[in-house]
Amino acid sequence: MRDWGAVRVAREAGAELVRAGVAGGGPMRTVIDSRSVGPGDLFVGLVGEHADGGRFAAGGLEAGAWGVLVAPEHAEAIDPALPGAVLASPAPLTSLQALARAWRRELGAQVIAITGSVGKTSTKDILRALLAPQRRVHASRANFNTEIGLPLEILAAPADTEVLVLEMGMRGAGQIAELAAIAEPDVGVITALGEVHLELLGSMDAIAQAKAELVQHVRVAILPAQEPRLWPYLPAALETVFFGEDASWLDGLDLPFTSAHMRANALAAVAAARAVGVQPAGHVDLELSAMRGQVVEHRGVTVVDDCYNANPLSMRAALDDLSSKRPAGRRVAVLGDMLELGPQAVALHRDVGAQAARAGVDVLVTVGPLAAEMAAPFAGEAHVTADAAAAAELVAGLVAPGDLVLVKASRGVRLEAVTEALTR
Repeated sequence: MRDWGAVRVAREAGAELVRAGVAGGGPMRTVIDSRSVGPGDLFVGLVGEHADGGRFAAGGLEAGAWGVLVAPEHAEAIDPALPGAVLASPAPLTSLQALARAWRRELGAQVIAITGSVGKTSTKDILRALLAPQRRVHASRANFNTEIGLPLEILAAPADTEVLVLEMGMRGAGQIAELAAIAEPDVGVITALGEVHLELLGSMDAIAQAKAELVQHVRVAILPAQEPRLWPYLPAALETVFFGEDASWLDGLDLPFTSAHMRANALAAVAAARAVGVQPAGHVDLELSAMRGQVVEHRGVTVVDDCYNANPLSMRAALDDLSSKRPAGRRVAVLGDMLELGPQAVALHRDVGAQAARAGVDVLVTVGPLAAEMAAPFAGEAHVTADAAAAAELVAGLVAPGDLVLVKASRGVRLEAVTEALTR
């Protein structure tokens, strides 16, 4: 938005321009954290769980912000002597979203939106790597996939962006539709359906319906071949591409992984790349987002850092991948609670324990009260710990050179403490 002046920024945001500030161009970036405000920024003061960001508007201007977008009562309280533009909106979040939609249209880029119960971020990372040699691509950061994070990522896209790749998270019915209305995607990817958010939505059919909100907003849908729950929600005129059955799509690609679930993500990414006119080929220079399956070796121990999130589907995929490896030492699985599973939580955790046994795990370490249920069906060496700190202390003294260690749990478990203990 560097070329947009204050008048246009206010108009696109649906805000009142209280004062224009210094004449000239627009903001260089948009931020919502007052602690990170710097020269050239547009600070948007949102109401959070613990604080109203609009209270910090004056501090943003003192830090050199291009301007602030805040509720009217905060705009009125700003000292007129402070430099910078002041925009007032009764709903700053709605204005942030409107501004992002306007910038998306200004870019004229092709937009690919990715959602799914598992594999969203990895698919996004692979797709970015496939597109980069042929297109100027901007992709959202790891967890910027909400009603706040997604518009910030759209606004962060450079003016010369040709393809914009956006991840869309879902916590309940209607949220994907809300995000799609902001991003106006051309291509929609649903990676997979799994037992995630059962606590909120109640059934797999309800999860499928919520994810399928995306296909109502795109011209091309990229869908898993073996997921009939999505079929009732496909518009008749929608161009649909199903992935997962034809592995030849990966021919000619030099991929830095072999696991089945990552290859499935790659198939979805190839289909999305083709949908915007890119035929991927050659070496794929992939950089995965943090804690999404990175392999770290330290003092003879190999750690698979996959602790950003977990659900039954992704747990099974990670254990299958662990089963395919042949380490010099033992297979060790450090598995934590899977959250938001509702009444089925205990049974689903026990299923994971049984899967760990079938996968040839030699040592199982459970983390948290729900994960403790995994130990019941596991016949091998098992250790039950209360939290990530206790698991980190145990595992640091448990593993030995040659061991292969999988670390995985829902985000709320903060299981990166184990990875840090093993690699520091």
